[in-house]
Amino acid sequence: MKVLIIEDEASLSKSIATYLRQESYSVETASTYADALQKVDQFDYDCILLDIMLPDGSGLKILRTLKQDKRIDGIIIISAKDSIDDKIAGLQSGADDYLAKPFYLPELSARIAAVIRRRRFDGNNELALNEIRVDTASRMVRVNDTAIDLTKKEFDLLIYFIVNKNRVLSKTAIAEHLSGADADLYDNFDFIYAHIKNLKKKMAAAGAADYLKSVYGMGYKFEVT
Repeated sequence: MKVLIIEDEASLSKSIATYLRQESYSVETASTYADALQKVDQFDYDCILLDIMLPDGSGLKILRTLKQDKRIDGIIIISAKDSIDDKIAGLQSGADDYLAKPFYLPELSARIAAVIRRRRFDGNNELALNEIRVDTASRMVRVNDTAIDLTKKEFDLLIYFIVNKNRVLSKTAIAEHLSGADADLYDNFDFIYAHIKNLKKKMAAAGAADYLKSVYGMGYKFEVT
C-alpha cells in the first residue's frame, strides 16, 4: 500500500514515514505545495496524509483538485488546526478523515488502514477471489487454504493486480506503483518481470490458476473470467 505524506515539518514527516515503513507501507513524502501537486499529478496513492498549512499554498486546494479529478486516493488531513469548524471544513471538502496534531502514530496507522479498507476493499480486511484469499491486515495470502510466503513487493503486486483485475497495467504504472518516483532511476523494467515471475511461480505452486497474463507491447493483466 502506498502512502504520500504531505507535511512541511521535517521531523514529523520523517517520524511518520519511519513508522509507516515499519508497518510495511511504501511511503513517499512532499514538503511543499508544488512538490505535492507534482506527485499527486503523476502517481496514485492508497492514502494521502495532507497538512493543510504548507509554506507555498493550501493543502485544501490540493484536496479540491483531487476531488475535481475524481481521484479515489484516500485522504486524511493532519493539521494543527483543531477547531470543530476546521474539521467540518476539511471533511466537507472531501477528506476521508481528520486528525489533529499532536497524534499517536499507532492511531494514525489505524486510521490509514481504515481509510484504505473502505476505499479499496469495500470495508473488508479480506480480499476473496476464487481460490485466493488475502488478509490485508495481517498481509497473509492463502491459495486453496495453503499459506504462501510473499515478499513485500510480491504482496503489493498481488493486491495491485487484484484491485485492478481485468485491466491492462503498463510496465510504467506497475513500476511507479512499486517504486514511486524512484521508478525513474531504473534503466529498464526487468525488476518488474522478476517480481511477476516469482509471484506466478509461488501462486502456481499452491494451486492458483494462471491469472497473470503478459499483454504484448502493453504490460500485464490479472485476467479473471
